Amino acid sequence: MKRLNSFIKTSVIGGLLIISPLVILFIAFRWAFRQIADLIQPLADPIAKNISAPDIAIDLLVIFLILLGCFVVGNIATTTTGQWLHRRFDHVMAKLAPGYNLVRDIVQQLFGNSEDSAFKKGDVARARLFGADVPTEVTCLVTSYHKNGWYTVFVPTGPNPTSGMIYHLPADQVELLPQIKVDEAFRTIIACGAGSGEIFERARIGKTD
Repeated sequence: MKRLNSFIKTSVIGGLLIISPLVILFIAFRWAFRQIADLIQPLADPIAKNISAPDIAIDLLVIFLILLGCFVVGNIATTTTGQWLHRRFDHVMAKLAPGYNLVRDIVQQLFGNSEDSAFKKGDVARARLFGADVPTEVTCLVTSYHKNGWYTVFVPTGPNPTSGMIYHLPADQVELLPQIKVDEAFRTIIACGAGSGEIFERARIGKTD
């Protein structure tokens, strides 16, 4: 009887572990789609009046047109004229909306489009925040190098790596880990530290090779 109960319990838990992520992902996608559908409703309504199609088909068409527009604008922005227009647009928007530059910089940092974005080219490191003699360490990204040898580091919080704290530390409290890619470090942060041992061991072996 105990074996039967253990078998049933193990099977049910195993099934939940497999099905739950799919259900959560489905719910997240459904919620996101509904939010997007509400945002694009002013664009979808005129199309719906002229095209006889299900609402979901019209929403998908509008999303496709928006993505196509982003593709066209992105390609234009790579040209000399496009870059000039972009700078003029930013200049005008900064005057009309004082918070525009802040929002633009945050978006560029998060998506790695800014040349100095830590999420694009920051160096992974381990830092001893409480002094070189205190063995407590944190995973971080080096976001700035100082002329006096100090580092500015960004310490992400798990499981959301886009928020965190900024510290300015001397060189003896920061260990650079060029063998580890930013996305690898972020995966361990999202996983609340899981996998850190493996990537740090690989970095250690890489140093000895």
